[in-house]
Amino acid sequence: MNKSVPKDLILRCANSFYQELKDDAHGRYRSWEYCYTAFCDAREQPDPDDDYLSLMLAFYLASWGMYRGSSFLLQKDYKIHIPVVKELLKDKYDCLVGANCEELKKEETRKLIFDDLNHFMKKYYDPIRRTISEKDLNNDLSDTLITKILMGTLACVPAYDRYFISGITEYKVSTRNYNEKSLLKLIAFYEENYDDFEAARKKMKVGERSYPQMKMLDMSFWKIGFDLDNKKGLKKSH
Repeated sequence: MNKSVPKDLILRCANSFYQELKDDAHGRYRSWEYCYTAFCDAREQPDPDDDYLSLMLAFYLASWGMYRGSSFLLQKDYKIHIPVVKELLKDKYDCLVGANCEELKKEETRKLIFDDLNHFMKKYYDPIRRTISEKDLNNDLSDTLITKILMGTLACVPAYDRYFISGITEYKVSTRNYNEKSLLKLIAFYEENYDDFEAARKKMKVGERSYPQMKMLDMSFWKIGFDLDNKKGLKKSH
């Protein structure tokens, strides 16, 4: 493992997150499994139900904090996601479904993420949130939203939310900004510790599918960041 990252900590956090999810039959974190499965299954259907998939995506995003009071999505119904669903289901993105490190190292694969999908979502969602906002917005569409969607539907990148970023920066595994450089650092980290990650990953299933490699990174460092935040909270309360 990376010298600054305790090996047992990474694997313990991954296994802990997975076990907690499996122990609670109706836990909110299961929404990732439902959403990812629905999108994987839809790619095998001749006429996927965009309305149903949009609903699945909306509930997954809500369960992972993307419908909080300050979110522009809160002002819209679930059908707002249908154009994004239609884009995600295009055949050209098939290689991104559960994409492993080897696939993501290909420049043409990363272009599908950073040039095509990122651009599409920014172009679609940004005018909506600007219409809803009562003040001028100087910031871009949240990378957290983009990566949450990519994780929930394709599992091709980790979700760059508060806890995940906290986890990767605490141990200097990668940069905190969502970009190709950061993703490549995460890929290198996974490959440096391939045997350990794969041994744990192959025991983790969503239906008949193994958890994707990027989901392994996502939940490992999310759990580390979550635990770090809780420890800080405990210190503040004493």
